[in-house]
Amino acid sequence: MKIHRIDVWQKDLPIQGPAYKMALQTLTALDTTLVRITTECGQEGWGEVCPLGPAYQPQHAAGARAAIGEVAPHLLGENPLHIERINSRMHQALCGSLYAKSAIDMACWDLAGKAYNARVCDLLGGAINTEIPSYYAIGLSSPEEASAVAIKKQTEGFQRLQLKVGGRALEEDIACIHKVAEVLQSGTALAVDANRGLNVSDAMQLSAACRDIRFIFEQPCQTYEQGLHLRKNCHHPIWLDEVIEDVNCLLRAIRDNAADGFGMKQSRVGGISQMRTVREICAVAGLPITCDDSWGGDLVAAACIHLGATVQPSLFAGSWIAAPYIQGHDDPQHPIKISNGRLKVPETHGLGVIPDTRLLASPVITFTL
Repeated sequence: MKIHRIDVWQKDLPIQGPAYKMALQTLTALDTTLVRITTECGQEGWGEVCPLGPAYQPQHAAGARAAIGEVAPHLLGENPLHIERINSRMHQALCGSLYAKSAIDMACWDLAGKAYNARVCDLLGGAINTEIPSYYAIGLSSPEEASAVAIKKQTEGFQRLQLKVGGRALEEDIACIHKVAEVLQSGTALAVDANRGLNVSDAMQLSAACRDIRFIFEQPCQTYEQGLHLRKNCHHPIWLDEVIEDVNCLLRAIRDNAADGFGMKQSRVGGISQMRTVREICAVAGLPITCDDSWGGDLVAAACIHLGATVQPSLFAGSWIAAPYIQGHDDPQHPIKISNGRLKVPETHGLGVIPDTRLLASPVITFTL
């Protein structure tokens, strides 16, 4: 089996309803990149990468397509089932840009599942359950608005909520946390996520002002070093997210006892292959994780579900997907949807999602052997 063709599409993902607000940016639409790998015998594998805007991290959509353009010619003629070699070839062709490479990696896993008549989760060791928990992120909003959303989402079955803070008056963040805490039902977990939007002093004061409220404090500060300093002066468990950019960063954080858990984005660390390693490391360390991505359509959502389904339930905090915030599906026949706060593991081979090319424009780049 050889890679004969690689097609790359650009697609806009408009956000339905109000803009999605975080500490450092406000978004009304996302730019996603879809990749299709086709072999000489016509088998296909699909991947996707969708950075959360150009100011979330040093990753952006146009950069993803440019990076894919650099590595794709080096993959023509290679066996897509030899995923380790594919990743090695990509690293030889281009330094860094793990997020862009994740789309190729995802497409190879999808193709491998179809070739071996197995789901991606089966190739990763097997799904522990047929469905997994999801969670809902409440964007930056007033205490009253956040409280109303928290009530609504709990009635929809979500048992974990993430509340965005940062980028505004500290008093409003504190009031928002207290207001949401008032409506939390028994069994609902809360994560307070600053997306690096707080300095150490403000993060310390927020934690102290909410010391009687049970929540995890996710990525409060801009840098890894600030997080280490805060950890010594914080009343809540700290999870790291944006600063864990690869497996080496994860190993460093575990060595330094820098976190009580990790919000993991598969594209940020390089794809499904690297997330498999993350899963094993965190299992040995006994540290919980989420299996998420920054944004994306059905392909990204499916990858998150397959990964999450293979994590020990006691160490799994859920998979966030963008479906509640965007309109439409790449695969109308097998859409990825949340039901009662949970995500069903796809049953068909590969990722279980095949984008309908009739819903896409012409590829923006094509490489052919």
